[in-house]
Amino acid sequence: MRDLSITEMSHLQSGSSKAGSTTPNRLLSLDAFRGLTVAGMILVNNPGDWGYIYPPLEHASWNGWTPTDLIFPFFLFIVGVSITFALGVVKTAEKQTGIVGKIVKRSLVLFGLGVFLNLFPSFNFAIFRIPGVLQRIALVYLVCSLLFLKTNTRQQVWIAIVVLLGYWGLMTLVPVPGVGYANLEPTTNLGAWLDRLLMNGHLWRTAKVWDPEGFLSTLPAVSTGLLGILTGTWLHTTHTPDRKVAGLFTVGVLISLVGVVWDGAFPINKSLWTSSYVLLAGGLAMLGLATSYFLIDILGYKRWATLPVAFGVNAITVFFLSGLIPRIMNMIHLAKPGGVEIGVKEWLYQTAIAPFFSDPRNASLAGALTFVGIWAVILWLMWRKKVIIKV
Repeated sequence: MRDLSITEMSHLQSGSSKAGSTTPNRLLSLDAFRGLTVAGMILVNNPGDWGYIYPPLEHASWNGWTPTDLIFPFFLFIVGVSITFALGVVKTAEKQTGIVGKIVKRSLVLFGLGVFLNLFPSFNFAIFRIPGVLQRIALVYLVCSLLFLKTNTRQQVWIAIVVLLGYWGLMTLVPVPGVGYANLEPTTNLGAWLDRLLMNGHLWRTAKVWDPEGFLSTLPAVSTGLLGILTGTWLHTTHTPDRKVAGLFTVGVLISLVGVVWDGAFPINKSLWTSSYVLLAGGLAMLGLATSYFLIDILGYKRWATLPVAFGVNAITVFFLSGLIPRIMNMIHLAKPGGVEIGVKEWLYQTAIAPFFSDPRNASLAGALTFVGIWAVILWLMWRKKVIIKV
């Protein structure tokens, strides 16, 4: 990662555009919505004790959803919106010299950061996990950026529809080799079979034979990014701000309802990234961004947004470091009373947080909130100093 100027093009963490658009050069509401999403991601990824978590802060075990299951698709949706700000002027330029190379380079860096997190600290190349959150972000960003540059809005709508319907057909109609029938079970569905075929031994270590960020489910994840692109395109139109908000609310409610109805035939499932899940999460993301846009950019309630924006402009940085630093801390061991050695992060939790709570779930939540709070202070100071780190 490197420190770039705020005005340099950033496809993931900025919302810059040029004159001629009715949307401001930096959409503060988008930064705030991104920041709230990233703060939520840090919260659910860093409980004090993984054995004691309130249900809304856990992923659904398989079918169904919780608020936690909305965080990742919200971020991919925001990636799509951000692409329209970062590449909007390039799209209309006569020449797009070098831009595809920059997109590919940025995607490779993101993918590499994700692989590094999976390798650290053991760097065991024989069994490391290939897929991951940053890897999926990289792939969705790459495909959606190229689609934005090379297709028009109508084509993007049709691509999203075809992908969602095609994925539904693949997962529910195509017999799984070695199983003999189509199914949506964790270890025997078509996506799990393909993951084992392409990346056997390099999958999510909790499951080992399938991966929640696997190859096949990345296809509908691209549709999540396309929903963000379509939203960003709508925000760049010459319609009044009130009409933009009304349009986002209307479409957001409609596609969320379609997702809920589709759940009856193709269950909402984050691990499979089902088409119904794409529509539900995408619709709710539209509602979230519309609310942020209405409050911040239309009504002008900007003071409360300072801290979310601080998270939002350094989103990839804080996500990467919030995954790396706890691992480094747990490489350093301290002795508990009785002589048992544990990692520094666990030691701090057990000595400075857990003893003050009778309910272990409250202690675990306090540990997560403390971690988010520490990052809030760091990112607020970075924001004040105008330090923005981008890939």
